[in-house]
Amino acid sequence: MSPHEENSTVPNTKSAKKRVLVSEAKRQNNRVQISKVKTAIKKFDAAIDSNNIAEAERLLPLTVAVIDSACAKGAIHKNNAARKKAAVSARLSDIQSGRVTVEVKKDNKAVAAQKALAAKEAREAARAETQRKAAEKAAAKDKKDKPVKDTTKGKKEEPKKPAKETKKKDEPAKKVFKNDETKNDEPKKASKKDKPKSEKNEPVKKAPKKEAAVGEVKPKAKKAAEEKTK
Repeated sequence: MSPHEENSTVPNTKSAKKRVLVSEAKRQNNRVQISKVKTAIKKFDAAIDSNNIAEAERLLPLTVAVIDSACAKGAIHKNNAARKKAAVSARLSDIQSGRVTVEVKKDNKAVAAQKALAAKEAREAARAETQRKAAEKAAAKDKKDKPVKDTTKGKKEEPKKPAKETKKKDEPAKKVFKNDETKNDEPKKASKKDKPKSEKNEPVKKAPKKEAAVGEVKPKAKKAAEEKTK
């Protein structure tokens, strides 16, 4: 590009600089209005393609109003606006009269949206199932950890019966000796503790010695006499 062409594209005067700013502002406003028109027409066409006649009838006046608004603001030419309105109304009238039949076709976007929705529902179901299992597991663990309630708190405790003494079977039998039998047969001597108080205080009386009768021979002397006679 020559230096002359470069200088021609750049505004030098004050009015030229202002014109650049004004035209840029108008361009942005026109883009907004044209975008609204395109969006309205796309919604109307989507209703027709899905064979939703009631929705198309509802959207037709709204679409025409958006096109007229854009034309009034200078975003599109009036002939362009008239052509768009005629195309929209003609498409609806052809379907209502039966001249044209609509074949419902699923585009790639619709198919992808349905697949994404099904995958999302499956993920949510799996998450809910895992949460339910975790809750059941936690409840079972808490039930095990909880102490068992003592139901005998209010009741009175019954006195325990003494256990009967059982003889040991393996215990060997005690041997009984003769001396033990004689000891057992003899009456036990009364101990000092067993004596009554009156007997303790009384003096012990000695038994009187038996005097030998006159003419009676003692046993020792009798033996000696017999030996002499022999």
